[in-house]
Amino acid sequence: MQSNFKTSKQLAADPQETAIAVLSWLANEPDMFSRFLALTGVEPAQVRNAVHDPGFLAGMLDFLMNHEPTAVAFCEATGTMPDTLAAVWRHFSSPGLDSGEY
Repeated sequence: MQSNFKTSKQLAADPQETAIAVLSWLANEPDMFSRFLALTGVEPAQVRNAVHDPGFLAGMLDFLMNHEPTAVAFCEATGTMPDTLAAVWRHFSSPGLDSGEY
């Protein structure tokens, strides 16, 4: 059996890979994936191309991070540290008004 240790390390190193892992996880959660697609207006056939759009990835990470139980479920399922997920979210998202970076 392969260890998740290497996967966790790889995900921590590359925001793009972590975002792809989020999308893969969502795609394997049919109810959640349907909800995500409904909220974004993205058609299932468009996801393959949308994955190259940083705005799509930011929206996907917003979707995940705005519901803590969902974010925790992703972290537990993939062995991703919550701090890693938060860093990836910040990588793809624009700074908020409370960040002092506007």
